[in-house]
Formats: sequence, C-alpha cells, structure tokens
Amino acid sequence: MDFETLKSSSSGFDKLTKALEKNLNSEDQSNKNKYQDDRFWKPELDKTGNGYAVIRFLPAIKGEDLPWQRVWSHAFQDRGGWYIENSLTTLSQKDPVSEENTRLWNTGVDSDKDIARKRKRKLSYFSNILCVSDPKHPENEGKVFLFKFGKKIFDKITEAMQPAFEDEKPINPFDFWKGANFKLKIRKVDGYWNYDKSEFEAVSATADGDDKIKAIWSTQYPLKPFLAPDNFKSYDELKEKLNRVISGTRSTKTADNDELPPTVKSAGSVKSMSEIPTAPAASDDDDTLSYFSKLAEDDQ
Repeated sequence: MDFETLKSSSSGFDKLTKALEKNLNSEDQSNKNKYQDDRFWKPELDKTGNGYAVIRFLPAIKGEDLPWQRVWSHAFQDRGGWYIENSLTTLSQKDPVSEENTRLWNTGVDSDKDIARKRKRKLSYFSNILCVSDPKHPENEGKVFLFKFGKKIFDKITEAMQPAFEDEKPINPFDFWKGANFKLKIRKVDGYWNYDKSEFEAVSATADGDDKIKAIWSTQYPLKPFLAPDNFKSYDELKEKLNRVISGTRSTKTADNDELPPTVKSAGSVKSMSEIPTAPAASDDDDTLSYFSKLAEDDQ
C-alpha cells in the first residue's frame, strides 16, 4: 500500500475494527474454555436457582477394577496468589500442605486452626455417567461423560449400597442391569449448592438390550489416568510453590533434607488433618475465582 492509498483509504478502520472484534471474541472464548473439558458433564441451575438432571453411574471399563477414582486437592489463596494443586496424599505420599496444616492445627492456636481450615484438602470423585435427562442441555442426553463430584453425592452412593434400614434393599448403582438412575436435585442453601434432595430411582436396566448397553460401555473413559504421576507435582515443586504463595520466598529444601513439621500434643493426643472440620469454600465468579467456586460447588 502506497502513501496515497493509505491516506485515501476509508476501509482501513473498518478492517481494524473487525480484526479487533475477532481477537476479543477469540480471547473471550479462550477464557471460557480455560477450565473446560468436553469430556466432563456438569449440571446447571435454572433461573430460580435450582438444578435438575437424571444421570446413570456406569461400571468400570475393561482393565479397571473400580467405577470411580478419588483425588485429594488443595485450593486456597494467600499473599503470593493461588495454590491450586492435587495433593500427593492421593498417592499415599507426604504432601507439604498437609504437613503444614497438621503443624498449624496442633499448635492449638485458634488463628492457626483458621488458616489450616482454609487450606484443608478437598476430596473429589470421578466416574463415568450416562446423561439420561438434562433439561438445560437436551443435546447431552444419551451421551457418556465424565462426572466430577464431592463427598455429599458419594454419600448418596454409599447409602444405596449400604442402606441404614432393614426395609431398604442394597443396590449397586454402577450396575448396567440392576442399578438405578440418579435424580440430581440441586438447591442453593446459604449461597452453596446443596444435593440433599437427590435420590436414586427404582432399579432398572440402563438401556433396552445388551447391544445398546455394550455400545455405552465401549464409549466410557478410563479413570486410572487421574492417578497418573503427571497429574501430580513432586514434593519439592509443591513445597516451593507453597512457600511462594504464602510468603513469596522460594524454598531451597528438598524432600530428602526437609524434616516433618513438629507436632504438639493436645489433650493427650496428637491430632491429624482428618480431624479438622471442613471449612466453607470460597465461591467468587471470575477467572481463577470462578475455578475455585466450582470446587466449592462440587464439595456440597
């Protein structure tokens, strides 16, 4: 383009505007997909603040023993930013956050206990599900997804497998033929998602005919990868990040030369992190805060 063309051009601004819009839309979509994995299904609330869907928990795939995997994680914010990492305790290994939380809790100081509560590890479960009914997104119905959920929903599964009352017959919710659909009912209670009204339907087959069931089974996702080493940082990496998030300083200690934090006996016994009560999770709704709020929703 020569100077005269540049000077007389009336479309240059329009082209720049369109390019800018395209770029902004691309960035917006990128941010929306930042924590999105199309393999996962997640319920949504309606305008009244309630959510409803029907799903079916599916059995383990060939080569795997359990129809679920569980992962411990930490998500909290301090001076140096956010700490959002899987916990090595998932793999039965020592984890710097759990160690620090135990030390804080055993000091007996209320302010230390408050910090430990905020940093408490969170338990998440992963399973394959069949989406039976999804009023908010009917296009999901009949498809297999991964589903991440917390202890409250897993308690419902446990209750179905091990009922508390003699007149209730135990069922295997993950069985194709003798399992049951799960009615997921969500309410907002004190600002958090609540699943207390969720329940299993009567026993029924997942689909009509073994061919359809086999087709569902063939599209399920492996769950063992959730425990793969590349999903977890090393102790040294986590320790360095923890120190950076808390104080901004970097640690020079390694797993070999780092000693376990001291414990303080309280009332004649040393308490572990399993005894620390669960603290309410944050539920902000922007970028990383949005990610953390999803963790809080899953924990109800």
